Amino acid sequence: MAKIVVTGAGGFVGNNLVRYLKTLGHEVRGVDIKYPLWCDSQADEFLYLDLRYPTNAYEAFEDMEIVFALAADMGGMAFIADQSIQAEMGRNNSRIALSCLEAARLTKTIKHYLFTSSVCIYPTHLLAKRYIKPLTEEEAIPAQPQGVYGWEKLYTEILCHAYREQYGLNTHIVRLQNTYGPYCEWRDAKNHPSGVRTKAPAALCRKAAIAKYSDDNTIEVWGDGLATRTFMHIQDAVRGIYLVGTSDYTGPVTLGPDRVISINELVEMIADIAGIQPEIRHIDGPEGVRGRNFDHRLIHSLGWEPQVELEAGMRNLYQWVERQVKKNYNFGEEQDQC
Repeated sequence: MAKIVVTGAGGFVGNNLVRYLKTLGHEVRGVDIKYPLWCDSQADEFLYLDLRYPTNAYEAFEDMEIVFALAADMGGMAFIADQSIQAEMGRNNSRIALSCLEAARLTKTIKHYLFTSSVCIYPTHLLAKRYIKPLTEEEAIPAQPQGVYGWEKLYTEILCHAYREQYGLNTHIVRLQNTYGPYCEWRDAKNHPSGVRTKAPAALCRKAAIAKYSDDNTIEVWGDGLATRTFMHIQDAVRGIYLVGTSDYTGPVTLGPDRVISINELVEMIADIAGIQPEIRHIDGPEGVRGRNFDHRLIHSLGWEPQVELEAGMRNLYQWVERQVKKNYNFGEEQDQC
């Protein structure tokens, strides 16, 4: 049993990671400025701390052995592309990264420090086609990340390398692909200020559920829907994060499945799960890069393989989102808890 701290423990990935760590028998401290929205945290203790401030990071890491650094100001494509918040997002995430790395250096008990990066760090000029050759970890440089979010993630990766070389901090980096599953943010921006942070799988599930239970049989899709992505279920994500964060490997690792699917194909899959035949309406909206595809030989060599097939994972997500829609849009069902 290890003493583990998870920053960002009030978020989707962080809360699920806490739950996974508890199944393995670890002592877990969760840290965030918010409590999980849809589930009670299973952390042994939960500290409400703003990690932009170094003194809070020192308090969060005191007596801990492993840090999973997930805390970040982030969301889906609409959030990443919102030009009105770029400076704020970059400032918040840079301050969190600096505070946490320095606190980990000064906390002499820390044996492993894992930073959750993003595939947004990969050069956008290599992602301009729908179907691209799988990119390896080394192809992040020369750099041209996606927006401020991608740049600050890449900068923190570089800081992790520097802290390892200069101070001997045992850092690890995992680059997460699109992660989905129940108990994530699913709402729309019109009804909830945080709705802009909703990512594509949950947003499309919400639209499908509304189409199923309302008079409007339409699902709106940003752009032409031809952009391609890979999607990783949260159960696979937390297994991979734990594996990398407790391994001997110190370089960056891209985590995700090999299957590439277009947004239009994802919509069709969700519609089939919902049992509807909606009208698809393509509208203007932030699409992001044209395609993503990655070489996963490195993470496979470390012993990780995805276990949740996309159809099963999307059914799992849709069924949960449908229950939330029925409650919150007055379609007649109580909202559940995990």
